[in-house]
Amino acid sequence: QVQLVESGGGLAQPGGSLRLSCAASGFTFGSYAMSWARQAPGKGLEWVSGIGRDGSDTYYAEFVKGRFTISRDNAKNTLYLQMNSLKPEDTALYYCRKNRGASFNRYEYDYWGQGTQVTVSS
Repeated sequence: QVQLVESGGGLAQPGGSLRLSCAASGFTFGSYAMSWARQAPGKGLEWVSGIGRDGSDTYYAEFVKGRFTISRDNAKNTLYLQMNSLKPEDTALYYCRKNRGASFNRYEYDYWGQGTQVTVSS
């Protein structure tokens, strides 16, 4: 059974940093691309970042480029999102998602976790 469990969210000040983690189980983690998405209060779900199965290819939404870094440790079955220079508009519930294949495609995901809340406020 596929399980994705996010952690690392919390309260950060504008300009601060947080590191999200996603512990994966129930599938061969290193065989699949992964991604992060988020949903802010009152808004729709939006894609944030994606990574290929071996970590060599990474992709970012324009609004996080230069601030967020996605990475993965296939030996630990864990996906990460390092978030720097946080802004109040980054406040959202952040989800980890498993892609259907090895190469990243922002639309081709099949499982996601429960999410971890990130709040950016002074």
